[in-house]
Parts: sequence; structure tokens; C-alpha cells
Amino acid sequence: MAGSSPCASCKLLRRRCAQDCIFAPYFPSDDPHRFAILHKVFGAKNVRKMLQEVPVAQRADAVSSLVYEANARVRDPVYGCVGAISYLQNQVSQLQMQLAVAHTQILCIKMQQQSALPVQIQQDD
Repeated sequence: MAGSSPCASCKLLRRRCAQDCIFAPYFPSDDPHRFAILHKVFGAKNVRKMLQEVPVAQRADAVSSLVYEANARVRDPVYGCVGAISYLQNQVSQLQMQLAVAHTQILCIKMQQQSALPVQIQQDD
């Protein structure tokens, strides 16, 4: 980075931060933890390769995804974010079943109320 402190990546790797540093736009020096977690899980070289394969316009999203996955891997080394996704899918299924039961109960109550209404007899005048 021209004239300012090195990015978090270069700082962690103890390198001089070049003006065209691929990490600089995504890992500012004031947030070293974000790159440190990526480095720990994926390694700097692999992160560099992944970012080089992504179009520049999509790199910020790729970095966010990688940071999310790295954090998930630290919390759950076996399943990573797949464990969180599975948990959420299970929760959605349970909530859908509860909703279906609630709809059924509402329908039953409505039917009971309709059958309890007095029958109006029409009289011919």
C-alpha cells in the first residue's frame, strides 16, 4: 500500500506491502484477526491463489465467504460451515412441521365453530 502501513497480511507475514498487494483491499492493518484466521485455516499461498482465480469485482464477496468458512472451521474442525447449514436446515424443517400442525389446529377450530353455529330456519311469510 502506497505510503501507509502494511495490510494485515503483509504485517502478519512480515513482508513489505507492495502497491499491487492482492490482500491490501480486503485486509486492512487495523483488523489483523481477519487475515490471521484465514492464514491459519487455508494458508496465505492458497488464499492468494483463490483470490487470483476470482474476478476483481467478486473478490470482496469471496473474502467474506472465506473468512466465514475459516471461522466455522475453527469452531467445528470437522464440518465447518456445513455443520451450521445442516443445523439450520433441520431447524427450518422442524418449524415447517410446527407451522403445518398450527394450520391444522386452526382449521379444526374453524370447523368446530361452524358446526356449533345454530341452524337458521327460513320461514315463509
